[in-house]
Amino acid sequence: MILVTGGAGYIGSHTLIALHTEGYEFIVYDNLCNSSLESIKRVSKIIEKEIIFEEGDIRDTHRLKDIFGKYNINSVIHFAGLKAVGESVQNPLKYYDNNLNGTLSLLKVMQEFNCKKVVFSSSATVYNEVDSDDFKPLDENNPTGKTTNPYGTSKYMIEQILQDLYISDNNWKIVILRYFNPVGAHESGTIGEDPNGIPDNLMPFIAQVAVGKRKYLNVFGNDYNTKDGTGVRDYIHVVDLSNAHVKAIKYLDKMSKEGNMPPLIVNIGTGIGYSVLDMIQTYEKVNKIKIPYKIVSRRDGDIAKYYANPSFAQKILDWKATKTLEQMCEDSYRWQKNNPNGYNEK
Repeated sequence: MILVTGGAGYIGSHTLIALHTEGYEFIVYDNLCNSSLESIKRVSKIIEKEIIFEEGDIRDTHRLKDIFGKYNINSVIHFAGLKAVGESVQNPLKYYDNNLNGTLSLLKVMQEFNCKKVVFSSSATVYNEVDSDDFKPLDENNPTGKTTNPYGTSKYMIEQILQDLYISDNNWKIVILRYFNPVGAHESGTIGEDPNGIPDNLMPFIAQVAVGKRKYLNVFGNDYNTKDGTGVRDYIHVVDLSNAHVKAIKYLDKMSKEGNMPPLIVNIGTGIGYSVLDMIQTYEKVNKIKIPYKIVSRRDGDIAKYYANPSFAQKILDWKATKTLEQMCEDSYRWQKNNPNGYNEK
């Protein structure tokens, strides 16, 4: 049985479908602070099965102990955490409390119940900034730790905690997945990304402009050292990303039989960099709509180019992204068109 913390969220909810497809049993644990029980209900319809859902906060050690005592949990996929970069700059203590203290609480309870297999949801924000004049796709050996915001710093710190934990006890089996930019939605159009307030990321903002929820998109800077002057990023379909978690669980199961293995760190991206204008133009083309946008000044902390070298994931996890940018844009629009207010059916 797999405990999925934050399983009602964007990536978590899609991963439940991937786990079910591969025959895994799971429990969802979520405090619903940035997610919705409606997503669980909809996943339940998609997989035609009742989902075990337990509401709770990862900082609540007593509640976690109850859950581990109640169910036979042998591994954890740990999504639960706050994730808005801008908000983390405004309110760092909130981020360190939730992401760090929450993870420490979870790991202590896992240790107490001798559950020592975990897949951790990390981020490419742990990498140091790269000079755009000399940019090479980021691999797992790129320097980390010079993060530009508390969100990224919290992910970096958790990676360090997990590595120290393994040093202290080699029985731990750990996979750290460094995501690039998850986008898109399940092809049914019934589950997708539902950000609180103003979207922090490009694709949900484009989607909200597409359905008339917002008048136009701000493009932050068109004077970067890129092909069209706008920032270049690695966008990955959330369904591809969710499949990577299943591959990671399979890897941990295999490692359990083969002996000790230091924490595995893997980039999860496509290896293709798309500019902001690429994204807008593809969205317009595949969905036959217009996305009004304005060029405004650069945002603090933004960089010119940032995309993955994902070859290690294919080699070690037998995983690679299969969905195209066109599919990302189609699925994103279908979700937003069907659910203009996300899970709040107003």
